[in-house]
Amino acid sequence: MQVGEAARILGISEGAVRMRVKRRTLDAEREGGRLYVVLHADPTDEPTPDPTDRTSELIATLQEQLRAERQAHAEARRIIAGLVERIPQLEAPQEAGQGREDAAQEPAGGGEGVEAGAASPAQERPVERRPWWRWVFGR
Repeated sequence: MQVGEAARILGISEGAVRMRVKRRTLDAEREGGRLYVVLHADPTDEPTPDPTDRTSELIATLQEQLRAERQAHAEARRIIAGLVERIPQLEAPQEAGQGREDAAQEPAGGGEGVEAGAASPAQERPVERRPWWRWVFGR
């Protein structure tokens, strides 16, 4: 039978029939410059896989993976937002602690050799304390 008729019977395009002939998955003969496809009366046990079925399965799988990743990303953003809100609470005790250290380092009653208007060495170089999260994240 001719290529067009074979394509209609197989449910594929004429180009697909010609490619199958070229790959030798379909038997064919040439007579007088025309290509004739030989279809066997016995259907094969293995049906020809439809690439659109495989593609739709792959798309469904990828959509499910994307949905799961979006949920995980939203959860991570929620956790990060909660931690960022707590950073000022975590820093507050350290700032209050610095004030007590400065007060403890100042000599009582002005001290000896320190003029009333002069700053103590502790006041000249304040102790810089970095919050724990800056130490961990390197900022």
